[in-house]
Amino acid sequence: MAASTAVEPAAAAWSREELEGALRRSGALRSGHFVLSSGLHSPVYVQCALLLQEPASARAVGRTLARRLAPLRPDSILAPALGGLIIGHEVASALRVPMRFTEREDGQMRLRRSFELAPGERVAIIEDVVTTGRSTRETIAVADRFGALAVAVGSIIDRSGGENPFDLPFFSLLAISAQSWDPDSDEPMPDWGEAESPGSRRS
Repeated sequence: MAASTAVEPAAAAWSREELEGALRRSGALRSGHFVLSSGLHSPVYVQCALLLQEPASARAVGRTLARRLAPLRPDSILAPALGGLIIGHEVASALRVPMRFTEREDGQMRLRRSFELAPGERVAIIEDVVTTGRSTRETIAVADRFGALAVAVGSIIDRSGGENPFDLPFFSLLAISAQSWDPDSDEPMPDWGEAESPGSRRS
């Protein structure tokens, strides 16, 4: 399968400063007490959907991430629902390659809706935010089951703590270092106020 190396010049790429400013202006960067999709608790939450609701912003972020991924020549983009849908589509559009998404069914990440991956297909996994990397690894496993080759992971935000949690190249546009609390740990819960769960994953 022939891979594209050109990046669609439909929108200007953003610098780190421009991205951070856009996150704040859109209200996507929040403070409080949040239960993340990973199950960890944090006083900082990034709701990328608020940034991506503006098509021009989504295109700019997608093109910026696509530039990082283009040298790896992905044949397609694979993104876990729900968070990776918009940014995954924008990255695919910028790279001029197909985009598919995985969904949870009975608690397991699957490729549905008659989507298929070809053996040997070079796939880049795209997320909005990476924290523990659980959904990303599950999506990589889906690609593996089809015989496709996952070549990289890309995300808008990296909350993993600065260390690549994957056995693949990992590209992010903004790393956010924020305190987190694991409810399975022996540490007492910090006093961050009443918790809310804005994430999309429930199993």
